[in-house]
Amino acid sequence: MIDVRAWLEEYRGVREVLETAVLPLATSVDGRRFNFQATLHRLELEAGGYVTLDGDGTTRLGQVLSLELQSEDASGPGLPQVRIRVARGEGVVLDGDGRSFHDAMVQPARPDAVGAWLDRIRPEQGALDVGELALARGVPVGLDAGGFGRHTFLCGQSGSGKTYSLGVLLERLLMETGLRVVVLDPNSDYVRLGEPRDTEGAEHYAAVAQSVAVRSGASGPARIGVRFRELSPAQKAAVLRLDPLVDYEEYGELAGYVEDESIRSVEDLARVASDALNLRARNLGVDRWSIWPGGEGESLIAELEDPDGPRCLVVDLGSLATREEQALTAGAVLARLWRRRATREPIAIVIDEAHNVCPADPGDPITALATEDAIRIAGEGRKFGLYLIVVTQRPQKVHENVLSQCDNLVLMRVNSTADLAHVGSVFSFVPPGLIDRATTLRQGEALVAGKIASHPALIRFGARITHEGGADVAGWWSKPA
Repeated sequence: MIDVRAWLEEYRGVREVLETAVLPLATSVDGRRFNFQATLHRLELEAGGYVTLDGDGTTRLGQVLSLELQSEDASGPGLPQVRIRVARGEGVVLDGDGRSFHDAMVQPARPDAVGAWLDRIRPEQGALDVGELALARGVPVGLDAGGFGRHTFLCGQSGSGKTYSLGVLLERLLMETGLRVVVLDPNSDYVRLGEPRDTEGAEHYAAVAQSVAVRSGASGPARIGVRFRELSPAQKAAVLRLDPLVDYEEYGELAGYVEDESIRSVEDLARVASDALNLRARNLGVDRWSIWPGGEGESLIAELEDPDGPRCLVVDLGSLATREEQALTAGAVLARLWRRRATREPIAIVIDEAHNVCPADPGDPITALATEDAIRIAGEGRKFGLYLIVVTQRPQKVHENVLSQCDNLVLMRVNSTADLAHVGSVFSFVPPGLIDRATTLRQGEALVAGKIASHPALIRFGARITHEGGADVAGWWSKPA
C-alpha cells in the first residue's frame, strides 16, 4: 500500500530542487523591453519594481511591468518528472545602451541606483517633490511640472487618500510654478489650502498662502456670488427649466430680456417679468437661492476676469444649500473660463467629484450645460492654457469626452474591477500589470503615468503643508457601549 504522506513529501522535495534550479534570467531582442523568468523561492520581484540586468559585461536598470505564475513539466538527472511553478513576466529597460541581450541575470535594484538614475533625468523646467517611490524606499519622486500642461485624471475610491494627495499636488503646483489654480470644491475639502500647519515647508509656503482665496456660500465679503446678468442665455433658460418648444411663450419672454441692460439681477427680472415667469421662479425656488448677490454685489465671475485676482481661487460648492446652485456655480465658472480663453492665461482647473459636474449622463439642463463646457475645455482648452485636473471615485460616471482627453493618470486604490477595466481602456499607454496593482495600493499610494512622470511609477505621497479641510467622521461610535 502506498504511503501517500511519504510520497507527497518526496514529490515536494523533488519539485523544490527543480524550482530552485530555475535561474532569474532576462532576454531582450530590441534592448528596450525584456522577458524574464525567476524562481518562486526567495522571489523578491513585483510588478512596478526595479531590477538590474547584468549581462555582456553591462549592467542595465529595468522595471518589471507584469509578473505571473506559470506551471510546466520538468525533470533532472536521477529525478522524476514533476510539475514545477515558475514566475515569468515582462519589463522595460529604463537605463541601458540600447543593445539586445540574452540570459542577463535579474535581481532587485538597490534604491540608490534607482535614485541616481532619477537624478540624471530630473526635468529641467521644474519638478514637484510630492513624495517617494513606493517600491524603492527613500527615493524621492519629482513629477514634471510641465506635464501638468496636459489634462490630468486622478482616481481613487473613498479612503484611498485621494483628497489628501490632491492637496499635496496643489501645494507643490502653487509653490513651484506660476500656474493659476481654480478649484471647484463640492465637499469643502480644500477650504484650508491657505492655512499652513506648523510643519516642514510652512515657511516656504507662507507667501503662497497669502494668494489663496476661498469663496463660500456663507454671507460676507468672501461669499459666492453669481450675477444673473453674467449667465449665458442658455444658462438663464436652464435655471428656469424653460424649453424653447414646450415653454415657447415664457422662453420668448426671457429671450427678450437678454439684451436689456437694466436687468442686472433676479430682483430686476422679477419686477418686469410676467406673472407666469415669476410663478415659475418661485415654484422652483430660484428667487431664494443664496448665490444671487444683488445688482451690485460681489461677483465670482468678475473675480475670474480680474488680472490682479487671487492666484488660487477655491470655490466652496459644498457650502451651497442646493444641488442646483452647486451645478450652476460650477457651470458658470467653466463657461467664463472658456469664454475668456483668448487671454491665454495658464490656469489649472480642478474639478473634484467630477462625476457630479460633468457626468456621463447629465440629469438636468444646468448640469448638461456645465458638461458641455467641460467637454470644450477638455477638447480644445489646452492650446489656450486651460488645463483640467479631473478627480473622481467612479471613472465610469465621468463623461467619456472629458476623460478620454486626459494625458496624465494618478491612480490610487480602486477595488472595482469594472472601474479598473474602464481606466485601462482609456489609458491604454499604461501597462495593464501596473493598473491591476491598484487593488493592493495602501492609503496615500498611487500609480502615476503620462507627461507628469518619467515612467509609470508607484509612489507614496508625502506630507501636506496645509490643513486638510475634509475628514472622516470620528470613530467614537464603534467603541463598546
